[in-house]
Amino acid sequence: MKGIVIAAGICSRLRPITNNLPKCMLKIGDKSIMENILQVFENNDVDDIAIVRGYAKEKINFPDITYYENTAYTDNNILHSLMFARKHLEKAEKENEDIVISYSDILYEDWVIKKLINSKKTIAAIVDTDWQEYYEGRTDHPIEEAENVITDTNNKMLKIGKHIFTNNTPKNKQGEFIGLWKFTPEGIRIFLKHFDRLNSILKMIDTYQNTNEWQKSYITDIFQEMIDKGEEIHSVLIQKGWKEFDTVQDFKKIGGEIPSDIGGVDE
Repeated sequence: MKGIVIAAGICSRLRPITNNLPKCMLKIGDKSIMENILQVFENNDVDDIAIVRGYAKEKINFPDITYYENTAYTDNNILHSLMFARKHLEKAEKENEDIVISYSDILYEDWVIKKLINSKKTIAAIVDTDWQEYYEGRTDHPIEEAENVITDTNNKMLKIGKHIFTNNTPKNKQGEFIGLWKFTPEGIRIFLKHFDRLNSILKMIDTYQNTNEWQKSYITDIFQEMIDKGEEIHSVLIQKGWKEFDTVQDFKKIGGEIPSDIGGVDE
């Protein structure tokens, strides 16, 4: 099985501790976040791995990894960053292998990715249904910024993105997309078909879904597009088993190690 980790972003909300270091290389305990991700991949036989690098790319350097360089990381977002690893997606499709794709600012336990890998669905994404407690005390990353999901009774996604809940959304039909998903070879083909269609008609500055510019699109934006076009995206439901860090506040909350040469971090 193949894997991709998207790790090109500037991480501005973690400054100053990311002034010279990608956030995926910050340490939680005795390992960096990236080392944790790669270990979980290895534990679950995801053995042909690519990393999309951009900001401070020289700091992400592991053996036996394929690297793709996001040369426009200051001007794009997760979706277009992933497309710099298009060759890895196409390789998985050609070799008839599934591919797991992960954000680089999350920690998750072995059982979480195992549950994803065991899904037989064409496109499957991990969704936490016990997510709201994670936002308690996260004043720098409020609950309104969660990438939420509404599902039907068969766990098929109906909506995905920010600000999608209404007063009528049942609690048992909602969750948070954690930034971890899987395509089968057919899923890769479907995804690339929709990306290419959109990329052929949208200019980089065009408004798209919840973003002001096509090039700043999120994975959730194209997932919603695909849902609107009749594609099925399956929610693999979990309860806890993962953590995210996007701000200094998040990093401290999960026991992150502040580099000794960094000053100016509020205690």
